[in-house]
This record gives sequence, C-alpha cells and structure tokens, in this order.
Amino acid sequence: MKYELQYKPYSERAILIEWPSKIDENILQDLLLFKKSIEKKYDELIVEVISGYNSLLIYYASTINNLYDEFSALKSLYATGFNLENKKSTLWEIPVCYSTALAPDLETFCKNTSLTIDELIALHTAPLYKVYFIGFLPGFLYLGGLDEKLSLPRKTKPSLTVKKGSVAIGGNQTGIYPMESPGGWHVIGSCPLDFFDPTLSDPCFISPGDTIRFVSINEVEYNDISSKVMGGLYEVKSVFL
Repeated sequence: MKYELQYKPYSERAILIEWPSKIDENILQDLLLFKKSIEKKYDELIVEVISGYNSLLIYYASTINNLYDEFSALKSLYATGFNLENKKSTLWEIPVCYSTALAPDLETFCKNTSLTIDELIALHTAPLYKVYFIGFLPGFLYLGGLDEKLSLPRKTKPSLTVKKGSVAIGGNQTGIYPMESPGGWHVIGSCPLDFFDPTLSDPCFISPGDTIRFVSINEVEYNDISSKVMGGLYEVKSVFL
C-alpha cells in the first residue's frame, strides 16, 4: 500500500517526509522499507535517516542545492517500490520486576486506574509491543500496543529523577528509561537490562520494527539478572519473527 506523503524542508541539509498522522503497523513497515531504500540508494550522500512514528528525517552530507529536484527524486524512489525483502524483526523478552520497592508510582497508579497490582501485571505483560522508534533518550523505545485500561495521563508534576531501568506509563504509551533522567511518566516496574551502550558498534540491541514482550520477575530474579548483566553474562531471550 502506498501513502500520500508530505515532503518538507527541515534545514539546508535535511528533508522531512511525513506519513498520515497515526500510530499504525502498516505505516511503520512502509516507513522502514522506504528508509532502507533511501539508505541503499543514497549511501555516502547522506549522514543518516531518522525514523519516527510517522516520519523520516533525512540528513544530507552537504547542502541541498535544489530542494524541489530532491523532492522529485525521493517521490520517484517511493513510487517505483522498494524491491527489498521485508526486514526480519526480532521478538525480545524483557524482564520486569513489578515491585513497590523498585517502582515508586506503582500503588498510586493502581489506585488511579482501579486495578490491583496483579491485574496491572497481567495487562502489562499480555500484549506484544511493536517498537516504532527510538528517541527522547538514547535507547528509549517508543512502543505501540498498550492496553487502554492502563492508559493514564502523565504526571502533572514530573519527577526530577527517574532511575535507569524504570518501566513507566504515560498517556497511552509505555517505555523503559535507559538511563537516569527527569520524567513525567508513572513508574510501575523496573528492568535490569542495559538498553544503550555507546561502546558498542550498535549501541541499542533493539531496532525499530522489532517486538517486545514484558515478562514478570520477582526481586530475587531481578537481582540475579542485574548481577549477570553487570558481569556481561546475561543474554536477552529472543526469537526471529
């Protein structure tokens, strides 16, 4: 399926391409295939292509001399099709400890949503979440698939410090803080994994288009996995889809 895309100047060396403004897996697949096609065709002419929920931002290595010629070239590339195999995606099992000792907002969140902690855990671990893009912080995953029963507006007063690994909900989204940061989402659990390592060639092991499943663990398991992660001995469970 082809979409009516919008092409816009972003700077003298960047172009923004926008899809319809909604969170949709078909748009994500189309967007990621077009991204791959652009990277393959332009190669050394671009610095990078950054994906969002419904957009691509292309950074060129030099100033764009004729913006409208570039728009036409991109439109032609999109119209001819991608002729690429669908990118293989991975399903990752992400361990989360839903404990009041590790999640400062857990009890308040349950009270505000009229759920028990067990009900929250069941609802949060049931879906398969699609990774739409990575942003806000390096390694912060933007996920689609949160159950509507878990939707809750962000805090009116953000927390100055949210700990690394905090699993949180804000509005109709859920995510994991890959490092300590201020934040306005409700922390309902904690994950012992590292989601960003700048020393690696691929700093974030998860990619847009991948899928994750949250798996509930207890505090003993959390501490055990944390120790293994610190020692480089833990391997995240995954399967190819």
